[in-house]
Amino acid sequence: MYAGLWSTNVMSSLPSRIYAVVDHPRWVERLGGAGLRFIELYLRDLPEEEIRAQALLAQELAARFNVSLALNRYWQTAIELGYEWLHLGPEDLETADLDAIRTAGIRFGISTHTREELETALACKPDYISFGPVWSTQLRGVSLEGRGLKQLAEWRKLCGTVPLVAIGGINVSRLEDCLKAGADTVAVMSDFIGHQDPEGQVRRWLDAVSRETIST
Repeated sequence: MYAGLWSTNVMSSLPSRIYAVVDHPRWVERLGGAGLRFIELYLRDLPEEEIRAQALLAQELAARFNVSLALNRYWQTAIELGYEWLHLGPEDLETADLDAIRTAGIRFGISTHTREELETALACKPDYISFGPVWSTQLRGVSLEGRGLKQLAEWRKLCGTVPLVAIGGINVSRLEDCLKAGADTVAVMSDFIGHQDPEGQVRRWLDAVSRETIST
């Protein structure tokens, strides 16, 4: 049996065991149309009006394709547009109004990389914790060193009942290892948006998740 079982508590908190991170609304249509049900829109280095426009378009596409949508970082835009989910980094906690986010009915997750960040994040009582990168990867041209499955398993114990999302360098063949280490959901970026056949890759991931769910 896996350490990170798909418990009733987790099912009520996270929409899927696969969590895609994308950099443009078009991916909500492509991946959602292929069957993915949990997507985070990760936007950076854009004018404020463009952030809002893309966030709104992604929201419209998510509704069309029955996708649970998270917005990364821009908590005020998430509140304004009525987003369902929000993802915050450690640096975002310095300015984000968590009370306003909760009052708006938005569920949120927090990225963590160190024990100090984890302690701070857990004190915020998030709906999930993200840990990574599990394997070495690149984000916007910056190389990030992998922290490993052993630390992922440590996070599982420290998070208690808070759902845990693994991210960083994860592909289909690494799904089982993440679940065994205690992840409830895996977040994937390049294995979808960098793949030559993203829709086919969604189907491969869904098949893999189905097999792992049956085995638990």
